[in-house]
Amino acid sequence: MKVAVVGATGMVGNVMLQVLREQNFPITELIPVASEKSIGTEIDFGGLKFKVVGMETAIAMRPDIALFSAGGDTSLEWAPKFAAVGCTVIDNSSAWRMDATKKLIVPEINGEILTSEDKIIANPNCSTIQLVLALSPLHKAYKVKRVVVSTYQSITGTGVKAMQQMENERNGISGEMAYKYPIDKNCIPQCDSFEENGYTKEEMKLTNETKKILDETISVTATAVRVPVVGGHSEAVNIEFEKDFDLSEVRRLLHEQPGIVVKDDNTTYSYPMPKYAQGKDAVFVGRIRRDETQPNTLNMWVVADNLRKGAATNAVQIAKLLMEKGLL
Repeated sequence: MKVAVVGATGMVGNVMLQVLREQNFPITELIPVASEKSIGTEIDFGGLKFKVVGMETAIAMRPDIALFSAGGDTSLEWAPKFAAVGCTVIDNSSAWRMDATKKLIVPEINGEILTSEDKIIANPNCSTIQLVLALSPLHKAYKVKRVVVSTYQSITGTGVKAMQQMENERNGISGEMAYKYPIDKNCIPQCDSFEENGYTKEEMKLTNETKKILDETISVTATAVRVPVVGGHSEAVNIEFEKDFDLSEVRRLLHEQPGIVVKDDNTTYSYPMPKYAQGKDAVFVGRIRRDETQPNTLNMWVVADNLRKGAATNAVQIAKLLMEKGLL
């Protein structure tokens, strides 16, 4: 199994390599791919050294799978070229997510729709993945009508530049700014750029991707906030259902959903937090309670490591599923 990791020297690319190792993915040949400035540098993978190559070289090596995490423009240009030589591309950018001809996959929810014809598969946005994984079993049971979600998103979603900005601020050092404002001891109510409707791209991803993955009839409205945290993304989620629910049944359904860990015990102050989600593959759900202001409505708190289940882990899970189904 030849596996290319495109964007191997980036933050998500590094985590992809880590997850591939942890899950003992059956790699016969690893092909780390990055921009020209990184070509020739070495990547350590399980004690073995692999040299970073460029796009053309990687395509000529005809990988079976290419995990892309190199930005939307790069994916738009190069993913079709990899697919043209028979490679299956799993893309972590936003480039293909809303393309009607491409599937948007969270394996625990809709992995069964994949076929051997799917040569470019979209990995959802990090904040979407954790949201829909928590919504999925509840939607099946009670049918979700409307979701109001507020996100508290880690600076790791922006990248290394944002992490450096926060470290500089904490140490009183002037340096390059990833954001228009200080991030340490601050919350910035903007993730990604603004659209004409006043929402940011991140907020519209939550809206549109949830509809595509779960159900087009679900109404989703979002506010995405960047917070000075590195462990993962958190979400306060308010869900209105068509049917009424029992809280103990809600907890049971979430507990039985693969990929979900329920942490919801007020007596022991047990609830999800990004500090403790960091480095883990699960989506954690807690603070489960009825919205007492209107019928059939639930509040909950959802946390996940955005670099793992929100990006790298989900991509590797898609690759494993393709293998298990004999689709490669």
